Amino acid sequence: MAAFFKATSVPYRPILSVPRLLSPRFLALLGIFTVLGLVSYLLPLDYRHSFRPSRRPSTEHRGTCPPRSWAAGKWSSKPPPTTRTNFTQPQDAYEFLGLEGCASSREHWWHLAADKPELYDRFPGVASWRWSPPPDCSVRELEPAAVLQDLVEQGGWLLVGDSVTENHFFSLSCLLYPHVRATPDYTKQDYGRDHPQNLYLDKSSPLVSSINFPPGFDIEKTPLVTFRRVDLLISQPQLDALYHTLHSDSKYVRTNESLFSDEATWTLDPAEYVKLFTTPLPEGNYATMVVSTGGHWTTTLFAGLKDTGMYNDGIENVIDFFGEAMAAWARQVQTLLDDAAQADWETRRTWVGRPGARHRRSEWRVVVRAYLPGHEDCHSFRAPTSSYEKGRWGWYNWNEIGKYNDAFEMVLQSDKYPGIHFLPIDRPALLRPDAHATGDCLHIMSGAGVLEGWTHYIWHYVTRELPRRT
Repeated sequence: MAAFFKATSVPYRPILSVPRLLSPRFLALLGIFTVLGLVSYLLPLDYRHSFRPSRRPSTEHRGTCPPRSWAAGKWSSKPPPTTRTNFTQPQDAYEFLGLEGCASSREHWWHLAADKPELYDRFPGVASWRWSPPPDCSVRELEPAAVLQDLVEQGGWLLVGDSVTENHFFSLSCLLYPHVRATPDYTKQDYGRDHPQNLYLDKSSPLVSSINFPPGFDIEKTPLVTFRRVDLLISQPQLDALYHTLHSDSKYVRTNESLFSDEATWTLDPAEYVKLFTTPLPEGNYATMVVSTGGHWTTTLFAGLKDTGMYNDGIENVIDFFGEAMAAWARQVQTLLDDAAQADWETRRTWVGRPGARHRRSEWRVVVRAYLPGHEDCHSFRAPTSSYEKGRWGWYNWNEIGKYNDAFEMVLQSDKYPGIHFLPIDRPALLRPDAHATGDCLHIMSGAGVLEGWTHYIWHYVTRELPRRT
């Protein structure tokens, strides 16, 4: 707990600081050396410690489609994946959604919305739409082989969030099938919601021969994509401590009392999943951490902030604390990333020119995907809508999700967090009430284009929009 508060209070440190002890004369003696790492190696240890790898943009052509431009597009009709109309069994979902299969085995048919015959009439229409960004938004076509190659050569993805993020993981297991295998196997036993799920490159894939593998990459051990269930992004004990520190005179929660009810939730200390994210090869090769949260920030879980005399039982209390908590989260995560980058650079610098030198990894970056609400009465829709309207009944915290997104985006506008980026790409999902799973109106089915759109844009963003280290 002390480490959490220490991390959240550390001021931002520059990416690169220039040692002051280098006189012009001394620099002249080193003029024949062009490698900055060699200069750093010759400096006293105290000055080397402040060095951070540069985030200079390369001269490579970059994309021209920022997140809001992507989200300003529209859903356009496209030919359905099949001419068949008689959807009769769950296995028909592959053909009707244009999929070869899906590697993940957890709640397999539920993720494909193929588990309730009374909703089979949605097929194939639900897969007859494509998200079209504006004409001036230049993006590559979504090519599974190219995505897979980038996940190996430029680094994999760690997905951190709640069950909607698990929807995204399952969709990736379909997009990359049959070139990936998924663990664990849920057909053999239930591993629990908090168990890590992974996608690995299948060694029998014909794409293996065309990939330039980083030194140390192990097809059997190195994940391409991992999902961790982390509903709140911060552990409950940390959130309790943070609230009492910021609101010692709170009229809602007394000192030493918890904010939380006994409602089920799964969450972790950020230090735990950032450690996983920065694990070196062969166990880890991650470059992008995709996070999202908001759905569990309700007055039922945060019961200590509930106030029946306020609007919607005091949801504004939860939203206000959400902004404070995400600021603390960003401070901690950026500090952890900076420390990991420093340690990684020191390790590589030490082994420069020696046998077994460590591979120069890609830049670690975090992207925060804007959360999205559900659609009340979603199963009565059979096509996208032209605009999003809030629900009539205000289920859960759905009508306030936009405020959570605004609060998180405001935190990340600060230049204190150069490694964390907010992606307001929720609008495509807001216009697809027809694309939900069968069991509720929050979760999203694979194959309808919504989850695949997240993959498409995030892939574009981290490979084309973000500057790369040279």
